Amino acid sequence: MRNGAKAAIVGGVFAVMVGGAGYGAYNIVSAVSGDGGSAGTAAEKKTGPPSADEVEEASRAFFAAWKEGDAATAAAETNNAQAARPLLVAYGGQAHITKVKITPGTPAGTTVPFSVAATVSYEGKSKPLAYESELTVVRGKTTGKALVDWQPAVVHPELKTGDTLVTGEAASPPIEAVDRNGVVLTKEKYPSLGPVLDSLRDKYGDKAGGTPGIELAIRHESEEAGDTSLVTLAKGEAGKLRTTFSAGAQAAAEKAVKQYAESSVVAVKPSTGEVLAIANHREDGFNAAFEGRVAPGSTMKIITAAMFIDNGVTSMNSPAPCPSDAVWMSRKFHNLKGMQPNEGATLANSFMRSCNTAFVKLVDGTDEKPLTDESLTTEAQERFGLGKDNWKTGVVSFDGSVPASGGPNRAANAIGQGEVQMNPLNMASVTATAITGTFRQPFVVSPKLDNRQLATARGLPSDTAAQLKQMMRLTATGGTAQKAMSGLGGDIGGKTGSAEVDGKETSDSWFTGFRNDIAAAAMVQQGGHGGDAAGPIVAQVLRAGG
Repeated sequence: MRNGAKAAIVGGVFAVMVGGAGYGAYNIVSAVSGDGGSAGTAAEKKTGPPSADEVEEASRAFFAAWKEGDAATAAAETNNAQAARPLLVAYGGQAHITKVKITPGTPAGTTVPFSVAATVSYEGKSKPLAYESELTVVRGKTTGKALVDWQPAVVHPELKTGDTLVTGEAASPPIEAVDRNGVVLTKEKYPSLGPVLDSLRDKYGDKAGGTPGIELAIRHESEEAGDTSLVTLAKGEAGKLRTTFSAGAQAAAEKAVKQYAESSVVAVKPSTGEVLAIANHREDGFNAAFEGRVAPGSTMKIITAAMFIDNGVTSMNSPAPCPSDAVWMSRKFHNLKGMQPNEGATLANSFMRSCNTAFVKLVDGTDEKPLTDESLTTEAQERFGLGKDNWKTGVVSFDGSVPASGGPNRAANAIGQGEVQMNPLNMASVTATAITGTFRQPFVVSPKLDNRQLATARGLPSDTAAQLKQMMRLTATGGTAQKAMSGLGGDIGGKTGSAEVDGKETSDSWFTGFRNDIAAAAMVQQGGHGGDAAGPIVAQVLRAGG
């Protein structure tokens, strides 16, 4: 569905509406209030949850109008007619969906499940369309009328705010995505790759050598997100696109995240920067593994430890005392409950036990080697390639943020709280840089395909990298990562993290680790301690290998 064709189709739909309906269409629109229904109100406005009869009547009226292609009337039966109407117009217009049959299921309170059977027809080609969805009936705020609570997913479960439906020539040719060894990757076998494959098709379909077909697709609001194909009316010719993924690692990642809700994981190859796997298990379908922006907890201590070493503040076997609490700029910081203080601790010992207070005590540096608000930012950007907004992975991604913060946030940033934002992609890259000393920007398709310039950074001095790798080894064999990494052979290392979130009783669980030439990082929102939820996910991916 090329952009030019889309404009012509949309224009045609509205021309028919205005020309055919004329003044009547205007009257319908102008009679709709802010939460749907008629502008006129009953003598006594109803309150409270809709009754069973009201749920049946509201859903029946909405289904009847939708089925007949009367978008204005269907929209008026929702609590947001202005938002509902364009998508309902597109359904029978630019999407060319006809012969709609809607079969309601048994209501559960105010929620009504239903199935849709319809036909998509375009230029003499037709295919059936069938799916299931649900709607909820609510009380209109201004009218008191029972109305359908408007969500794009009512029309199709894969629709989100800002999306629309279109049928026509595909925006991009189909692709046959293959992994690093030529194994075909499909969204059916690897569900987490669905949005990634859509994005790759949109960006590289033309370069892969295929030809577009005819299809019904969801066109997303963001131009960076590729169309999501729903029904293919005429197949195009797929071009082959080689990715960096490993089918084995991807399968392990998909299985691993299923253990925990709201979880994400990424695996990379430290020697090259190639992304081996990406998986998400989330209700919202968001690619948090690549696009998430949340505090990484104590996994951030890898970067902070590098800052201490590079600036001569301390080193692996030099002092980093671990008191029971530490104060920075009038804010008191504590360790995890049960951690014994150790005033004689080295950096390695405080790192492997994940002692917050040791890192807070050193955040100012020493008299001879002072640190500033900018020191951590400089370390993250220049050594680890983070926070410059210049990664070109091949799909949409966020490359971390480590702002120069003053006050208490300077200390909070050092332990992965405060204003620091990361995702599993970023932390897998941090581990890869830490153990090799070289920053290699992660990517999912070769930069040679489109001549894009990958981000660069100075990387770490060899001595710093050697110390970081050894501290991660100690953490995996005798520290907080030991339980999660037990049973893994080869050269292994890890770092746990727990990130406190405002308003949430349970912290986010973080874990990053390596095994030979694979680095992985995982996040489980409200998963608790790093080793409890994120740790097993990372271990499972590392065990699968690349």
